[in-house]
Amino acid sequence: MRKEGQETIEVTLQTLASEVQKQKDTGSRLVQICCARIGDDFELHYSFEHVDNDQKFKFLDLKLITDADSPIKSITGIYFAAFGYENEISDLYGLKIEGNLLDFKGTFITTSIPYPFGKPTVVKKEDA
Repeated sequence: MRKEGQETIEVTLQTLASEVQKQKDTGSRLVQICCARIGDDFELHYSFEHVDNDQKFKFLDLKLITDADSPIKSITGIYFAAFGYENEISDLYGLKIEGNLLDFKGTFITTSIPYPFGKPTVVKKEDA
């Protein structure tokens, strides 16, 4: 359900950083980064909240659709706290995030199947 004052803006790999910077410049807080696999593509939502002059919350999502092979520029230079979300997305979806200021290099979340929400590799165990 969409709340009053909630807006979604579609961004590209080229416009993501400038749109995130606009949110930082207005005093918005990064709430979360969410990722979902949609067919062969991935949809990321960068969610922000801001309290306006009337003390009302305003919410904004930046929506990015990308493929598995295109690197995504890290926003940790703008919002350092994004490092956790970006490491999680890298580890669970296999997306390449470039320039994360605190990159765990695949060890932030470990799973028995590499990139379980990306394109998981299923290994058949031979009978003993």
